[in-house]
Amino acid sequence: MKIESVTLREIHMPLVHFFETSFGRVYSRRILLVSVEADGVRGWGECVAGEDPFYSSEWIETAWPTIKHYLAPALLQNEVESGRDCAALFARVRGHRMAKAALENAVWDAEATLQQKPLWKLLGGTRREITCGVSIGIQDSVEQLIEKIAIEVAAGYRRIKLKVKAGWDLDVLERVRARWSDIVLSVDANSAYTLDQIEHVRKFDAFNLLMIEQPLWNDEIYLHARLQKAIRTSICLDESIRHARDADFALESGACRIINIKVGRVGGFSEAKKVHDVAQRHNVPVWCGGMLESGVGRAHNIALSTLENFRLPGDVSASKRYWKEDIIEPEVEVSKEGMITVRDAPGTGYRVREDVVQKITVREETLRTGET
Repeated sequence: MKIESVTLREIHMPLVHFFETSFGRVYSRRILLVSVEADGVRGWGECVAGEDPFYSSEWIETAWPTIKHYLAPALLQNEVESGRDCAALFARVRGHRMAKAALENAVWDAEATLQQKPLWKLLGGTRREITCGVSIGIQDSVEQLIEKIAIEVAAGYRRIKLKVKAGWDLDVLERVRARWSDIVLSVDANSAYTLDQIEHVRKFDAFNLLMIEQPLWNDEIYLHARLQKAIRTSICLDESIRHARDADFALESGACRIINIKVGRVGGFSEAKKVHDVAQRHNVPVWCGGMLESGVGRAHNIALSTLENFRLPGDVSASKRYWKEDIIEPEVEVSKEGMITVRDAPGTGYRVREDVVQKITVREETLRTGET
């Protein structure tokens, strides 16, 4: 497969409702889309790097030049047989996993389309439908949060995840559990706590949570192992898991009992599959986290979630929860039973609405073979 061109596009998409974590509040998304042309087909990828370097050191303004000056030239100057070949091509560049994932995943999409095969089957998936949970950000009031949870419970979502931080945690959970004693509930701290708050974190045990996600530092595994020994609630690691080696260390050391796999965070489908396989060998379940993706990234998350060890509901929820109008057709829909049916069309199974993408594009650049 010869990649003939790589196109970078920045699009702006306003959220239906603001989304707040311990990092801050977001009202709209600047999204970097990457497309590749190969043998007459176009494959699409999405860079999940944020508007700011808060979730990770990567952000959209590091991803664009990294792809332009290093990753795209490496791809355009070589032939690849498969998306899995990209990781070796990109290995000279240290880090920048979100930039790498955007380009690698676009190649996987093109490969699946060329083979007239669904992407999820190319990845080795087995699930014909995936279970969905939803992530609800910090709200202006507990009453507003309760109202949002009620909407999502009524919509059939299989797991409710709440963002927490100091000052928005235990009292909120008391109110939620007083209303819903038996829903599957988890919390995500996004590194909001420190180890000297262990007595505070231990109080989460009272709420029968599926997990507490990333309570401590984003780059820490060992101290999560110490915390896990001190609390009953299962720790799930997110930001700390950058690749399969991190996953193996975390599980060997007892730092977590669940892993959140974000395909952009770990550098693309190839590494995501490796993380999945490590967790499966340890008999530890994984689930697919979300990064406020457009339909392009959402479709990739669906494909990834078909792998066997994705045993817990992920954050792959319906397009309409985030966007008044998504950039794919059909939009992602969730059944009243909280499930997404996996599509069998070639590639992701969803068509990118290029006319809509063009309308909301604020900058664009194409790199071609022979020009890099």
